Amino acid sequence: MKKIMYLCGLLLVATISAHAQEFKGLDASPLDVITFPTSNRETNKSARVLYSRPQLKGRDIASLVPEGKVWRMGANEATELTLYAPMSLGGTALASGAYTLYAIPNGEQMTIIVNTATNVWGAYSYDAAKDIVRVNVPIQESGDYLEAFSMAFEEVDGGAALHMGWGNYRTKVVLTKN
Repeated sequence: MKKIMYLCGLLLVATISAHAQEFKGLDASPLDVITFPTSNRETNKSARVLYSRPQLKGRDIASLVPEGKVWRMGANEATELTLYAPMSLGGTALASGAYTLYAIPNGEQMTIIVNTATNVWGAYSYDAAKDIVRVNVPIQESGDYLEAFSMAFEEVDGGAALHMGWGNYRTKVVLTKN
């Protein structure tokens, strides 16, 4: 009887252990991070962007990011901008700290929004009263196609250009050092 109870207990532990080791599959929109300066060897960063990278998979951008509607600039959680040093965007000073980035596409331009909300999923709880700055930037078409939404920093005189692209569309904003 003791052997049967021991075997049952062992089987239960083995079943729980096997179940506990099941890992979640890959996210359809993987999380990515970019930093400025872009060198991995540079430890004194000025900015970081954390975002998820949705893929088009044959879908039209306009159906995923409708004109005139607030977009989280990626997928899943809203895109987060962390500034490790004071910077400016569109002439508005931004203190060091964490922010959320949103965008509103409007024809040939996009409104880029820096908002004080953090730890936000999507744009469902977007609150315009928490906007710090809004900057309108042109949307340009490119001959190069990007399947996944992508962001990259580029060093420019006095700061960093944050490039964003998806499909054949490209735009950028410039963060300047204070």
